[in-house]
Amino acid sequence: MGEKSILIVEDEDSTRDTMIDLLSEVGYEVLGAQDGEEAMEMVEEHSFNLVITDLKMPKGNGLQVLEEVKKVNPQIMVIICTGYGTVDTAVKAMRLGAYDYITKPIKSEEMKLVVQRAMDYQSLQAENVLLQKQLKTKYRFKNLIGDSDLMQQVFQFIEKIAATSSTVLICGESGTGKELVAKAIHYNSDRKDEPMIPVNCGAIPEDLLESELFGYEKGAFTGALKTRIGRFELADRGTIFLDEIGDMSPALQVKILRVLQEHEFERVGGVKSIKVDIRIVAATHRDLEKAVKQGVFREDLYYRLNVIPITIPPLRERTSDIPLLTHHFMKKFNRGNEQNVKGVSQESMNALLRYHWPGNVRELENIIERMVTLKGEGIIEKEDLPEKLLGAEWSGGIPSLEIPESGISFNTAVSEFEKELMLRALNKTNWIKNRAAKLLQLKRTTLIEKMKKIQLTR
Repeated sequence: MGEKSILIVEDEDSTRDTMIDLLSEVGYEVLGAQDGEEAMEMVEEHSFNLVITDLKMPKGNGLQVLEEVKKVNPQIMVIICTGYGTVDTAVKAMRLGAYDYITKPIKSEEMKLVVQRAMDYQSLQAENVLLQKQLKTKYRFKNLIGDSDLMQQVFQFIEKIAATSSTVLICGESGTGKELVAKAIHYNSDRKDEPMIPVNCGAIPEDLLESELFGYEKGAFTGALKTRIGRFELADRGTIFLDEIGDMSPALQVKILRVLQEHEFERVGGVKSIKVDIRIVAATHRDLEKAVKQGVFREDLYYRLNVIPITIPPLRERTSDIPLLTHHFMKKFNRGNEQNVKGVSQESMNALLRYHWPGNVRELENIIERMVTLKGEGIIEKEDLPEKLLGAEWSGGIPSLEIPESGISFNTAVSEFEKELMLRALNKTNWIKNRAAKLLQLKRTTLIEKMKKIQLTR
């Protein structure tokens, strides 16, 4: 049996045939069994997603079918069909593991709705299991999540450079996770047992930043009542992370250049040079090459910093990571806020995939926290999404793509775009490959081959 396969267990031939026709018309693969005994033989022979069983039948009633199905495969969903007088028994069946029940006479719209919900719930469970497995085994750097080719390249690069002491410049838009990359570099290096000291150069006023970085001697200025050690000194034998270094004033840039060249500095108001053994990791959301040309950033400092450059891709260029990130943040905020949100509906996930994410991963994290907090439990539906996500539509064609001054890999960009097209078509059709292929105007076999080539799985 293929995807979305159903077994109808019903002793009345006309009712069974009606149910088979009804569900076949909406795209399910459906088989029928006339009693519990035949049903169990078929469950052992075929791979079903869902079993719909009558309660009262010869050769094994619905509760027995439920019990045996769950023994064969606990992941198979079971829906009980019951007459008016046996609703209490159906409720008992749900306590034993049935997903839901429907009452006779069967109403077509009700049946289709209950079946769709069961299938969505099963897909959600399977996806959560897969994501959980990926998060445990595939991603070696704490809190750095990504399965896209672009992020895999970043992970591989971190592995290569972590053990060195070379200066690293991390570039990327705000919210892409530059500090997480800096931490991954530090905690996978030989300096991991020594401190990593972060400094946000854009958040500290210019007149205070120098004393924060280098410290000061007692009496160096009004209010300097005692000697204070600066961040460079605290980071000795470890790593200092200079975030948003592109916002630093030209005067301070000169002093940072000296630390990079000589690995020494003086405290504010001091005359004694202090030697330090540090690794410098810097980050910026600005285009430093452009800033050099404009005369607002020193060219010699730029080349000193840019020994090993790493560019973190924006979230809109790696949308295939969004389901994995969503699951990660949902788990985080469920645990932190004692909530029980189980997942995101397919319609909601489609909206997340369509959105442009100007705030990148940080924006996604904030939105997931808000939705988990407000929802509390259950599944996040389309109506739970913020208004700005509901208005996001993909217009087709080539998405907006800013080519950096340093250039871009044409083959990688085309590969990512092709992967995103397939992913969007599959999500839009609930991963029914035949329909996705039609949307993309491809043969089904061509789509499957392309999916295999890049290992694109649900």
